[in-house]
Amino acid sequence: MKIICSRSDLVAGVQIVSKAVPTNTTMSILECILIEVNDDSIKFTANDTELGIETYVEGQILETGKVALEAKMFLDVVRKLPEGDVTIETDDAYTATITCMKAKMAIAGKSGDDFTNLPKVEKEESIVISQFTLKELIRQTIFSVGFGSTNKIMTGLDIIIKNDQLKITSLDGHRISVRKVQLKDIYSEKEVIIPGKTLNEISKILSGDTESEVIIYITNNHVLFEFDNTTVVSRLIEGNYFNVDKMMSSEYETKITINKKDLYDCIDRSMLFSKEGNKKPIVVTVSEDTLKLEVNSPLGSMDEDIEISKQGKDIRIGFNPKFMLDALKVIDEESIDVYFVNPKAPCYIKDENEKFIYMILPVNLS
Repeated sequence: MKIICSRSDLVAGVQIVSKAVPTNTTMSILECILIEVNDDSIKFTANDTELGIETYVEGQILETGKVALEAKMFLDVVRKLPEGDVTIETDDAYTATITCMKAKMAIAGKSGDDFTNLPKVEKEESIVISQFTLKELIRQTIFSVGFGSTNKIMTGLDIIIKNDQLKITSLDGHRISVRKVQLKDIYSEKEVIIPGKTLNEISKILSGDTESEVIIYITNNHVLFEFDNTTVVSRLIEGNYFNVDKMMSSEYETKITINKKDLYDCIDRSMLFSKEGNKKPIVVTVSEDTLKLEVNSPLGSMDEDIEISKQGKDIRIGFNPKFMLDALKVIDEESIDVYFVNPKAPCYIKDENEKFIYMILPVNLS
């Protein structure tokens, strides 16, 4: 096998597929990136059996073949090469010699025949969404996935497609995030749970371009994403997602309208007194046309008033400040509505059409 690629294209390709290389595995072949060179393409592949990524790299093909190279070493080597064209050539012992300008390095490789190929996914009905929209949907919900949960369902995001609407939901036991977006076309109804790891890695690869599209195929066991020169295949999480609609209440006793940036900045300042190992809740008191935010800790104290518009009863309630900040950070609206039921019940941040809903459980102040 022998190819010539630009360093920038090579680094980009290796970085993309490296996201599917497992950090802890007993199968050494899965720690590798497979390079397959055919008459008309150069393809890089990584696969941890749950998530697989392949991408095509531009380059000059001098000799076909394939080899598996240890991913971390391969990435470290290509990153440290000088700018210019890179030649990769393998011998009969699967040693890859990498040359760029005056730099020359050799990496011990393995036979590509032992590599686990990506699963075949039937491409029936496709769902099309812009890269920008998908990247935003992930950004706006990924933070409330229960990545460390022993409940497998919590480690994924629920995706519901119905007619021309896509709804994505995540929860971790302390909060729920819901986002809805209208699609360009009408699709048959589907509901799947996609691992949070998969969507997190996809969001890092997506360009976020409004004009570029992602094509999604869903089967009973897998989901496939195609965009640019890259394909991502992931296993789905088995089981039924939580009935989030039953967890949420449309009833409220207090509703406030508040400037989002004012609230965010105020909570952000309060975090100065809520360091790791000394997590103190913020106390929110709503009365008349004012929201008072207070925090008291061994590090110090703070209180600040923010002007609001209020409907309903006065209320005093406590929250984990990080949970509030995570939700506010991904809301683009200048002004937001916050709904309170009582000091023991969740609060809801949502828009009038419920295109976004963020539910946050309170902290007991007594």
